Amino acid sequence: TGTCAVLVKDGERCLIANLAAANNFKPSHLETDESKAIYESASLYYIAGFFLTVSVDALKIIAEHSVANNKTFCLNLSAPFIIDFFADQVATALEYADFVFCNESEAEAYGKKHELGTDLKEIALKIAASPKKNEAKKRYVIFTQGSSSTIVAHDGKVEEYKVVPLPKEELVDTNGAGDAFVGGFLAGLLAEKSVGDSVELGHEAARFIIQQSGTTLTKPCELKL
Repeated sequence: TGTCAVLVKDGERCLIANLAAANNFKPSHLETDESKAIYESASLYYIAGFFLTVSVDALKIIAEHSVANNKTFCLNLSAPFIIDFFADQVATALEYADFVFCNESEAEAYGKKHELGTDLKEIALKIAASPKKNEAKKRYVIFTQGSSSTIVAHDGKVEEYKVVPLPKEELVDTNGAGDAFVGGFLAGLLAEKSVGDSVELGHEAARFIIQQSGTTLTKPCELKL
């Protein structure tokens, strides 16, 4: 089982991970009847960029199934080092992605790596317009920027969604903020909310988790879909 050490200072966090068993995931794990029943019954798939260091072949099994059945495939770039050192794997996964998530540092790293400039809106538009396996769906690219507005690029247009400021004294720990945002967003998407409403749900989920210590919930999350 994987483990992760988390250091928190003034609300900001640093992670040191040991992937352990997760580092041994193989395509054969998706070949059992049980595994097939699970992923074939799903309508949406979400892959963290960290998995790109483990098994792109396994990812492609899910991604190809998603494309063949016109389902929704989501990718999070996860960390600048993924973009810098696993560029080929990112490029492979990106072609399947209907939704791409990352934060501003990861967006900047992608722009630098691929010489797309430093304007985050332009970077988002270029990622959104890059080659795609399922041409029936236009790609959405979503950049979170902490307390600054969230950028959404789609079909040649960019929209920004403001984040409601959280008083500094209420900020406990930013660990899990990005994951909570995606969780809230995807919950909205699965509830057939608009992308704009799903972004707001993502903001609410992230706002909730950064007021907690770690990712253990000490009270119910009152996210309303």
